[in-house]
Parts: sequence; structure tokens; C-alpha cells
Amino acid sequence: MTETLSEKANKLPLLPGVYIMKDASGQIIYIGKAKKLKNRVSSYFHGEHESKVAAMVSKVADFDVIIVSSEFEALVLENSLIKQHKPHYNILLKDDKAYPFIRVDIKSAYPNISISQKSREDGALYLGPYGGRKNSRSIIEEIKKALLLPDCSRKFPRDIGSGRPCLNFHMKKCAGWCTGVLDQKEYRSRIDQAVKILQGKTEVLLEELESSMEEEADGLNFEKAAELRDRIKLIKLLANRQRVLSLHYSDLDAIGFARGYKSCFTVLSYNDGKLVDKHTEMTDEPVESDADAVSSFISQYYTSDDAGIPKTILIDHESDSRTELERFLSERCGRNVEIVCPKRGDRRRLLEYAVLNSEEEIKRIVSAENRILRILQELQKKLALDDIPHRIEAYDISNLGSSGIVAAMTVFKDGKKSRKDYRKFRLREQQLQNDLESIYSCISRRFNEYLKKEHSFAEMPDLILIDGGTEQTSAAVSAMQELGLETNVFGMVKDDRHRTRALVTPLGQEVDIAGDRELFSFIGNIQEETHRSAIDYQKKIRNEQFASVLDEIPGIGAKRKSLLIDRYRTVKAVKSASLDELKELLPADAAASVYNYFHKES
Repeated sequence: MTETLSEKANKLPLLPGVYIMKDASGQIIYIGKAKKLKNRVSSYFHGEHESKVAAMVSKVADFDVIIVSSEFEALVLENSLIKQHKPHYNILLKDDKAYPFIRVDIKSAYPNISISQKSREDGALYLGPYGGRKNSRSIIEEIKKALLLPDCSRKFPRDIGSGRPCLNFHMKKCAGWCTGVLDQKEYRSRIDQAVKILQGKTEVLLEELESSMEEEADGLNFEKAAELRDRIKLIKLLANRQRVLSLHYSDLDAIGFARGYKSCFTVLSYNDGKLVDKHTEMTDEPVESDADAVSSFISQYYTSDDAGIPKTILIDHESDSRTELERFLSERCGRNVEIVCPKRGDRRRLLEYAVLNSEEEIKRIVSAENRILRILQELQKKLALDDIPHRIEAYDISNLGSSGIVAAMTVFKDGKKSRKDYRKFRLREQQLQNDLESIYSCISRRFNEYLKKEHSFAEMPDLILIDGGTEQTSAAVSAMQELGLETNVFGMVKDDRHRTRALVTPLGQEVDIAGDRELFSFIGNIQEETHRSAIDYQKKIRNEQFASVLDEIPGIGAKRKSLLIDRYRTVKAVKSASLDELKELLPADAAASVYNYFHKES
């Protein structure tokens, strides 16, 4: 069984991330960010929406999510994915502006920290990109305040001693570099500390400062120790408030692995500082250790496409075969490949996000499979079946008058659609519209193939569902009995809203399912899917018949034939059209050709 989008959304975590809406063909049609994925995504599938949102939601067939650690990262990732995929329902700006970098002019005697829209080859240090100019300014302001660096327009060393210190010095937001009390060496030291913060090396910096604070205290330099203590507090506060992730990674994959009822590998791919792709692979529980399982995954995953091998691969478990894997991948792609098991810092955080995505995917899959199992167990109980119906086949007939009679067979394995097993039947032997004969003919053909051991029909279903009542169900049972076969057969009885309200036995005994919401929805989905499959096949046959007639008309090529099929649908409809109506669709000579073909006698 395929869970509804609303049910899938309700199982999302209350964590920040990006959601990716897809249509029935798998095309990405919208990308958005959320502070809490569950709340934001589920809101699309409840209540009414504005026209554009409603139009987008009506086309959503599935969605995917990528979990991150903060709204800031969700913002950066959303921007990157929108630019990459250009979804139809997103606002697409013509000026493809990138996120800014933070520039440190390290060649200067007193380096300044500023914002730059691009990274240039000018000898300066560029960090980032970061999420927008506003966020970048905020980051710089917080770092300068934490390290007491100047935030004024004075130039150093030119303006040292040229005037009284500004208000920032008296408010203890600046160390007063203009006074000359602190020297250039100390200034460069503070700049180095700022760079470590921007690179995500806050923990390393804090260890260094705490060590220095203890040395000053041991040397009875209590004023200096107090200053370092205050600076440590500000840096810790900055780390907690900003949680800045320096996205300067290029060509890097982080592989997260998690075990559970199922096991999951998640590959988060970064390029040019942006998360550009997510790949999830669900597997049964590996017999190997975590390290060996990840090594095995790497050797298989990256050998399928040489071009997809990144420069750096992050893993969560040290592996004895790491050196061999690096050599193997390096030889395949013709450049050095590094496999790293980070213990701290930004890279460690990237790895933790990949693991978190794997854990959440397992929760979602396990929750869905447990739900399906409960439904199948309830179906077994209500229908008094000997076993859980692992394979369910459903049948429906579609007629177009007395011609074009077709049947559709859909298959559900362990509650999920198995489209590769769907089959369609064209019942050419049926001359008149008769559902009972059509069901009998369809079931006979399907199970004759079973008896022949035909590969595509080789499995016997645990349960057959017929779109219809007692008579249709009895017809199916009769066809099987004549072949000497037996299985569980029930009919799907509809209410006045064309929804399956009950199941019925060949003897006319109804089994109520309306009281069980999940079972009612499950059977309803099977009925709708089978009906859709039959109708789609009917339309295909009808269009083929229509097209074959139009092929005989002079001056009607493929394009005009398509226009006539889309407008009139049937031969009868186009035959009934007036010449003026045809001229609205086709050029005058083509319209006359069509009209004359269908009105030869007159």
C-alpha cells in the first residue's frame, strides 16, 4: 500500500530542512524550506489554499526532504537547489546572484574583515559562501564584538594615537586599537581567532584560549586571565547563537549510515560550498560491522559512475580497508580521493546530518511498513483468510459501447503497488457489453497463462478483488474452478459516491470495511488504481482506433490528427461536428477534407 501524502508528512520530524515536491513523472515542481518540516509540509495537504498553491498541491505525487541543523542552512540549501533544478512553482530570479563570501585581507599589517560578492585571486583569504549579505554582516559584527576588534572607519596603523577612542571602547565593544595600547602582534592574533571561528574551528580555539587563561592565572596575571575568560564566554555565546557552518567545501560527499528494522545509507553531496544532492539507499540489516558495511557500500556505490567520485568522502567509522579504498577510487577516476573520518568541527557536523537523515528515513519506512502490516492483518481477520494476503490482484472491466472492451489487472505486494506486474487484456472475443462474460474471459486468460507456467503470470495471488458485486465475483470463481484452481475471491461493492463500501463473497455475504478507516482507505485505493488502469487502457485503444480512421483522410498529418483526438475524443464526436466548428480547429482545406470524409453520401 502507498501511504497518502498527508500521512507521510505527519511522520516527518519537527526539525529544520528543505522539502522537495515532485509530480507523477518525478519532476521537481517546488522546493521550500521549513523551521519544522512536519508542520510546514503537512499544511499543504490540509485545508484550502490560494489558487497557485492549490494548483501546485494538485500536481504533487510525492515529496522528499533533506534535514539540516538550522534555518540558516535550510535557507542556503533551498537557494542552491532552486538554482540547480529551477522548479516551475518557485520564484526564479534572472540575476543568478551567489551568496557572498567573507574576505580577510591577510596581506595587510592590520587585516580587515569585509564582505565580497565573489572570491578573487588577490592574495586575500575568502571564507564562505554565507547566507546573504544581511547574515554575513551579522556574522562579522558578532565576531568583532566577541574579539573586541575595531568596527569603525579608522585605518591602522595610520590612525593610531590620532584621536580619542570612540564610544565602542568605553562600552567595551572594542579593545581600543587606536590608542596603541595593544600592538600589531595581538591584532593579528585576534584576526587568526576570527578566521578559526569562520572556519568552524571554534572548539579548537576555545581549548587554546582556556589553556592561555590558565597560564595567565598561574602567573598571577589575573587581569589578563579575566579578559580571556570574558572573551571565551563571548565566543561560546557566539557559537551557540550563530552555529555558523562554513560552506567552503568543494566536491565532497558525507555518508551517513544507520541501523534499525531496516538499514539506510544517505549520501549528501556538496559542491562549490553547496549541498547539491541527496541519495538514500535502504538495505536489509548487513551482517558486517558498521565499518565494513560502509566500506562495502562505497565500493559498490562509486563504481557505478566514475564521474560521480568526489575528491573527499566523509565516513563515520574507521575502516581497515580505507587505504585500499582510496587507491581503488583514485585509480578509477584518475585523481587523488581522500576518505576521512572526522571527529570534530564542520566536517563532523556534515557527517552527523547525513546520519540523522538516515535515521529519519528508517523511522519513516518502519512506521509505514508496520502500518501496512496492521492493515493486512486486519484484512486477513475480516475475510477469515488462512494467511496474510501478501499478493493481491484486482480486476476491472472498461467498455466503450459494444466495442473496445478491455480489462485491467493491478497487483499489490505486501500492500504496495507492483506496477511491473500490472497486466492489461483486450477482450476482442466479446462482441456485446457484458461484464460477467468479460470477467470470466479475463480470469480464464490470466490463469491459463499461470497453468502454462508463463513467467509474467507465474505467481498465484493470495487474494483476488473484483470491481463489482456478487455476480461478477461468482463469474471469476467459476472461471477458476473450470481450470481446477482455487483462491480467495471477493467483490468490491461501491456506494453512491463510487467508493468501495464493502467486500462481498461469491454467495452474496457482505463484509463491512467502512468502520475501519485505514482498511477502508486501503481497499479504496486499490479500487481507484484498478479503475484508473482500465480507463487509461480504454483511452489508449480508443485513440488508436480514432487515429486509424483519421489516417485515411487526405491532408491530416500527425499534428492535425492529435488536435482532432484531443478535441473530439471519439469518431462519433468528430462526425457530428459542423464544418464551421472544424474550421475553428483546422485550416479551411483540412477542415473541409475531414467534413467531406464523414459526410460522403450527403
